[in-house]
Amino acid sequence: MNSKDKYIYIIDYSGLIVLIAENDTEALELLSNEESIEIKDPNDIMERIITADKLKLVDDYESGIIDALIV
Repeated sequence: MNSKDKYIYIIDYSGLIVLIAENDTEALELLSNEESIEIKDPNDIMERIITADKLKLVDDYESGIIDALIV
């Protein structure tokens, strides 16, 4: 199987966002493409992605936002 490592990201940004991505850049892309999440400062969200808790997945999962609790 030729798959890349994926991670669960737990991001604190105007609430809690949980997503699956291969890397920080893909995580930012997923958040940027989500209409229900308003990114006010791209530098702030990238910093939060970089410092987010990340858990390596052992199975192959599709990248995407799993859950978002935005306040």
